[in-house]
Amino acid sequence: MKARVHVTLKRGVLDPQGEAVRHALGALGFAGVEGVRIGKVIELDLDETDAEAARSRVGEMCEKLLANTVIESYSVELA
Repeated sequence: MKARVHVTLKRGVLDPQGEAVRHALGALGFAGVEGVRIGKVIELDLDETDAEAARSRVGEMCEKLLANTVIESYSVELA
């Protein structure tokens, strides 16, 4: 089973990388971009066959390592 984890900064947390990209887009002539948030995608190949067990296992991975849950939120997709 494959899992895809999307990790992004929580609302209200300053995103300096996103702000730098927003500024650069404006400098390149892409007007109208009012905000940019940068995140990461993590793809996992799991040996799990049960979807709920896989979701639980990946959630545990996120809580312990893949996301800094103080400032980041995450979502999990299974395929």
